[in-house]
Amino acid sequence: MASVSALALILHHDYRPAYSGTTDRTEDPAASSSQALPVTDVTPAEDRRYRALSDFVAKRYRVSQDVAYDLVHLAHSTGQQVGLDPLLIIAVIAIESRFNPIAESISGAKGLMQIIPKYHTEKLEEYGGEKAVFDPVANIKVGAQILKEYMRITGNLGLALQMYAGALGDGDDQYTAKVINEQQRLKQIVAPSAASRAGLTRTSATATPPAAPLE
Repeated sequence: MASVSALALILHHDYRPAYSGTTDRTEDPAASSSQALPVTDVTPAEDRRYRALSDFVAKRYRVSQDVAYDLVHLAHSTGQQVGLDPLLIIAVIAIESRFNPIAESISGAKGLMQIIPKYHTEKLEEYGGEKAVFDPVANIKVGAQILKEYMRITGNLGLALQMYAGALGDGDDQYTAKVINEQQRLKQIVAPSAASRAGLTRTSATATPPAAPLE
């Protein structure tokens, strides 16, 4: 059963482009992302962290600082819920859509984390169906669930990221390198002295054997 599930996931992602740089953008995509974002209290330490990250995101990706803060906050709460580094989630958003909540690729990948709705109808159902894919809350939560699922299947972050991008055939793991490089930039923002270079490929020393065959 695990093998069948892994094969199905790989096959549907083979139809995505290796990178999401072809997404379409509108003049003011950030405006729509301010809707439906949860507002909760944060501690002073969390606020400092979120502000440092949102300042970086706002400048680097030319988005509203307020919206950047909300998305950073959402990435952290989602990361805690699903068990992912929130900086990894932010990095995937950066590479996939450059923080454009209404980005759409020619292959049908949509929203901040470039989800193809027809492959994840079950996960989107909780948020109202496929139309929820452009809702930042639904998109980030579903995207994080997908990535976490791929990590469980492969046992390897590099493979999971390549699988997420539909780029398993890329032996150079260029997509993984892009995401990890961005994650490292974010780490430098919040903890400059603690940030260190991580393995950029599927052969990282921290990798574990795949839970199911990938061919």
